[in-house]
Amino acid sequence: MELSRSIISAPLPQPTLRPAPAPRLDRRLPFGAFSPPQPLSNVVGVFRCICLIDGSNYGDGFSDLVLVRLLQREHGCCISRALRPRQDWVEGWVRSNDTLVRSVPILAGGASLVAVLLNRAVSGIAAVADASSSQSRADILTLALSVTDILAGLVWLSIRPKSISPVVPRGIECKRVGPGVSNSALHELLWAWNSLTTATCCKSLVAVYGGNCVLQIGVAAGSPEDGNALTVDAQKFIQGSLYKSAMESKKQSYLANLALYPGRSELPFLPANTQALILQPIGDKGIAVVGGDTIRGFTSIDQAWIAMIADKLDATLSKSFNS
Repeated sequence: MELSRSIISAPLPQPTLRPAPAPRLDRRLPFGAFSPPQPLSNVVGVFRCICLIDGSNYGDGFSDLVLVRLLQREHGCCISRALRPRQDWVEGWVRSNDTLVRSVPILAGGASLVAVLLNRAVSGIAAVADASSSQSRADILTLALSVTDILAGLVWLSIRPKSISPVVPRGIECKRVGPGVSNSALHELLWAWNSLTTATCCKSLVAVYGGNCVLQIGVAAGSPEDGNALTVDAQKFIQGSLYKSAMESKKQSYLANLALYPGRSELPFLPANTQALILQPIGDKGIAVVGGDTIRGFTSIDQAWIAMIADKLDATLSKSFNS
């Protein structure tokens, strides 16, 4: 009893702490071209474990979405393969043989129609349908189903999904920085712009904060007077319904197909063929207008990531304007 009590109360040796080395982002993750797709939590968890093994705190303080963007930049197609959703082989075959699949009802209906006619000719039944004959009633039902299949196949061939592809924005490249923006805030804004253009379909960015346009960068609409990029009228934009609705809800507004919204006239500074738009509030004092070149081009991860970038910009811009 005394022996066991002394063993339990014996102090454990303290582990020696070693300084945290620099993060080793050059280490490849265990997801290759032939590995099965992994869920988001597994990929990020492996990256955090690598950082823990290396003794670095590189993965601390960042959310999973931020780490995914970092991993995509550092590990390229390796992480893209890991995050790719699992695709069934049947779905892949149907996608690659779309025309053949749409023609199946026509082939089935035509084959059934020919089979009924051959059966009636070979079996010696009279060509005139007899209502008292069960064979004639069955043949009539089969003919009706065959014609229905053929018509359904014709409808499938005539209706095809519209392919969505990026467009080239019609406008002028510009880079305008508003007054009162400090160097640190400008550095943060340019970082946000570079990140958005690299990871999303963003082609235009306008940031309005404190009643002024602090940044207009990317492709802008051309002015009909001098041909230069059209300047953002911040006061007129603030009085519009798009700005008011976004600031009142304090939530991100995603216009997946901008051409379908009547509020498009409130954004004359964007290219005329802007396909998608995100209105992201920056705290309580501003908003970010993110224009894309593809209909429904911003994914759910992109939207969440833009919201986090807006929080970071709010903290930086508030310090810049309050100092």
